[in-house]
Amino acid sequence: MEGPTGVVFPMTGGARSTSALGRAVVADALRAVDPVGARSAEHETNWRHGYLGHFRRLVEAGLLSRDAGVSVARAGLAALHTRMRVLDEGGAEHPLDEVFALDAGQPLDTATVAGVGEPERELALPYRGQRLRGDALHRRLDAWVAAGVIEPSCAEAVRAVIANPDWLDLRDQRVVVLGAGAEMGPLPSVLRWGGEVVAVDLPRPDIWRRLLRTAHRYGGRLHLPIRPGTGDDDQALAAGAGADLLHRLPQVAEWLLGLDGRLVLGNYVYADGATNVRVAMAVDALTRHLRRHRDDVALAFLATPTDVYAVPAEAVAHADRGYAARGLARRSLRVLSGGRLLHRNYPPGADPGVNDSLVPQQGPNYALAKRLQRWRATEARAAGATVSFKVAPPTRTRSVLRNRALAAAYAGAHRFGIEVFEPATSNTLMAALLVHDLRTGGGPVQDHPWRDEAYGAAHGGLWRVPYAPRSALGLAVLLGLGATRG
Repeated sequence: MEGPTGVVFPMTGGARSTSALGRAVVADALRAVDPVGARSAEHETNWRHGYLGHFRRLVEAGLLSRDAGVSVARAGLAALHTRMRVLDEGGAEHPLDEVFALDAGQPLDTATVAGVGEPERELALPYRGQRLRGDALHRRLDAWVAAGVIEPSCAEAVRAVIANPDWLDLRDQRVVVLGAGAEMGPLPSVLRWGGEVVAVDLPRPDIWRRLLRTAHRYGGRLHLPIRPGTGDDDQALAAGAGADLLHRLPQVAEWLLGLDGRLVLGNYVYADGATNVRVAMAVDALTRHLRRHRDDVALAFLATPTDVYAVPAEAVAHADRGYAARGLARRSLRVLSGGRLLHRNYPPGADPGVNDSLVPQQGPNYALAKRLQRWRATEARAAGATVSFKVAPPTRTRSVLRNRALAAAYAGAHRFGIEVFEPATSNTLMAALLVHDLRTGGGPVQDHPWRDEAYGAAHGGLWRVPYAPRSALGLAVLLGLGATRG
């Protein structure tokens, strides 16, 4: 599960147990606002399957008040930072919060690559073989809102970017893309618009060759961490670039602290299984360290749509109208299944509603890694930082398509009113929302963390479909398997 060094899970009963960590962190996050829920999490005997209800309870407990929502976030983060550990190269174990006192090793140098393209100053969205701009883009936003694919506030934010093309000029920012090679990250868009991108990803030449090709193509500038003595041609840069967040946190922190200009720290990292929690915690430790040493750090996150969210009353009403209009076949299927399939998304009139789109196939480690990002966004916003936190749509990324059940569910999702996006559409749309947030100080001031999370959400329809997503998941998988075989 783990490498010999770097950020690791704590020892529990002689092993580094991901389930023990998950139970303890959720319990600690709930304890002050929902002590019954905390005890329930602590006593969960089958965390691998039972985590779903506890992660929903984290959201429900936070709805009691703004203070409750912030309390859950702060307690959850504190529980993680208290428990997670770092193993140095000699095998000695340290608390995570002491990692930046360890030897950083050889400092990283910086290489800068300037593209030859002309910076674009008009928002253009790739969509089904076209590049939508102007009136065509406005019509697509209207269609998505009408279908319940995005929240009206998402369309509002994108329209503001369309109306202010000068916002796309991000030369006054240093957009740090952690996980620079990720399909969902903003790197291509920021470079296309002529901006400044600071790229951080693993020292893997194939990643950097691809990023260098992108940098040359567009009009922005790419700043990359390199080993001292690295040559300046593309082959040498690809071989010498990269920074390992999991094992070289002090080295990465020193490099980022030395950069000029306002930093926008964008978190786009992903790894499979338990490693996802480890790298998410490495990024969170880095985030906290940078904010302690610089007062100009803005944060950016992309949230998964397959999580639990509080949603506005108008989303509930949209789903209720669809449920009332469902056809005979779906009514009959619900009856024949004994109510297990296709049950309604929300109780009538819920305000806010609670949308539970957790997918069991993704597992508790994925849920914890994504939840700690939400907690950091809530904590940082409460502390006065500029934060861009946006729910992204379901997207056909490589990591999703590797999971056969998820790939099939995505193939069948349109039968239930859910639109699954292509990566180019998603990453451009989310980059436009990032621009909006950077130019508006994080977007409108809201009275509760759940409203911050709901603003500008592009959930693909999961919040507004008639049926609770998990009650339709099995059918979507079957329909998707049939479609892919056909």
